Amino acid sequence: MDEIKTQTTEVTDEISLTPKAVNEVKKIKSENNISDEFALRVGVKGGGCSGFTYTLGFDSDIKDTDRKFEFDGVLVVVDWKSILYLKGTTIDFSDGLMGKGFVFNNPMAKRTCGCGSSFGV
Repeated sequence: MDEIKTQTTEVTDEISLTPKAVNEVKKIKSENNISDEFALRVGVKGGGCSGFTYTLGFDSDIKDTDRKFEFDGVLVVVDWKSILYLKGTTIDFSDGLMGKGFVFNNPMAKRTCGCGSSFGV
């Protein structure tokens, strides 16, 4: 009998931004005169209909304990607690018919709400 091989996807501590998301972050920074010393802070906080909500904002207070990522000149920082819930997450930007905004594709999320802004693990 042939051996059945299963492929598993390893979830790393990394997060990523799609090129579309990077371009939107650059556009927002430019339109609002936000200095390059400000990083995009990605995080998670308790709340929302599924247990946790995603947070995005610009922050110049980068701590030694933050995880740092760089995408085409955009510095992204994640605090040490949030990275536990964001491992392997890809952040995209959608500007489709259902509205525009950042979209989190999170392999750690076991359930999400209808609007996509909250999740549970």
